Amino acid sequence: MENLVSPAFWRGRRVFVTGHTGFKGGWLSLWLQSMGADVCGFALPPAAAPALFHVADVERGMHSVLGDVRDYERLRQALAAARPEIVLHLAAQPLVPYSYAEPVETFSTNAMGTVNLLEACRHQPDLKAVVVVSSDKCYENREQLWGYRETDPMGGYDPYSASKGCTELVVASYRRSFLAARGVALASARAGNVIGGGDWTPSRLVPDVLAAFARNEAVVLRNPDAIRPWQHVLEPLAGYLLLAQHLVEHGEAFAEGWNFGPDETDARTVAWIVEMLAAGWGAGADWQPSGEPRIHEAHTLKLDCTKARVRLGWRPRWQAEDAVTRSLAWYQAWRAGADMHRYTLDEISAFTASS
Repeated sequence: MENLVSPAFWRGRRVFVTGHTGFKGGWLSLWLQSMGADVCGFALPPAAAPALFHVADVERGMHSVLGDVRDYERLRQALAAARPEIVLHLAAQPLVPYSYAEPVETFSTNAMGTVNLLEACRHQPDLKAVVVVSSDKCYENREQLWGYRETDPMGGYDPYSASKGCTELVVASYRRSFLAARGVALASARAGNVIGGGDWTPSRLVPDVLAAFARNEAVVLRNPDAIRPWQHVLEPLAGYLLLAQHLVEHGEAFAEGWNFGPDETDARTVAWIVEMLAAGWGAGADWQPSGEPRIHEAHTLKLDCTKARVRLGWRPRWQAEDAVTRSLAWYQAWRAGADMHRYTLDEISAFTASS
């Protein structure tokens, strides 16, 4: 039987979310608020303007603390004040191109930021479960045609991917060395390439494409043939929430690494996504490949999510076409002046009602 995110489980739960001012963290914070959770967020100010955090008024129903996960003492104080039962760690430097420009920041945020969080978690008396959000890029990429499984080795060519491999090792070490003995269930979650409304992060495909369309410019793609596991942002978030529920209810039995990716048929090329967006946008939408030398990025990335399907009852609800269509509709609603707090909550409701 399909397992569902339970509003009754989350109602009144004290939840600490890092990265709540970001794209995924904003959607997650609104979902938790809609279920009645007591949410405290810890993150840097939004990196882009506009930002989902402001446009959808994410802060309205939560306590927001601005801070850097590299600042251990501030993070420890915020965590102690919140006294969470569940921690969802999403704060990260999330971009491959940026990691080439700022490798030290990338490693310090993604690896040491996770160390800081888990070290602070060791001292929280009410804590029951921690989910650390990683990435499909944590795996040693062999350009294989089949999906990576949770038992495949960690790796990483570029600094971002390597930092996520490091994050996974940090999680495994803290689980075995400290948190399991305290009765805190710690798991990691590895998702694919997420898209959805409210992402204005530079160097991300959908916001860059739609910004170019709005300027009546052809989109320049650095790697149009790259294959990625595309999914709507709510898909992996459902996985994180389900996983946290199982960690609280069943403990160490679910304290492992987990993949949350789309169906095999939804591993599509970058060009396919752009063509879908162009078709929905209409006249003047066009793209062209970049003539500049490419930085190294994996060509093919797929996830095998059999484990999450079988043991958690999780499954994707919206296909890639739905993800693209709904992402475009969100941006069009924002451009038309809609109430994006209400619109975003309605998207969450539509997702939870879908089958």
